[in-house]
Amino acid sequence: QVVLVESGGGLVQAGGSLRLSCAASGRTVSEYVMGWFRQAPGKEREFVAGISWSGGSTQYAGSVKGRFTISRGNAKNTVYLQMNSLKPEDTAVYYCAARGGQDTPILTWYNYRGQGTQVTVSS
Repeated sequence: QVVLVESGGGLVQAGGSLRLSCAASGRTVSEYVMGWFRQAPGKEREFVAGISWSGGSTQYAGSVKGRFTISRGNAKNTVYLQMNSLKPEDTAVYYCAARGGQDTPILTWYNYRGQGTQVTVSS
């Protein structure tokens, strides 16, 4: 069993930055692909970013590419999402997720997901 706990959400003005963190406990996630999803009220869940086991490969949604950066900590059990140039449309609950399987940075499914952290961007 893996427990994922997100932190770092909050309220920020448009153009500002936030850094989300996700800490994994329980089983080691060093061989899990990890990433972030988000869901805004009344909208479908959206893939945001993914990162491979080693951290050497990443993938981003087109809507955040060039503004968000995903990375893994040295112990591979922490993943971060640096969010710059935030826009009101980035407002959502952000979820950390992890999956086993093929080591590509694409998350279309997951084995584990955190409880989420709210990000609100004011205009």
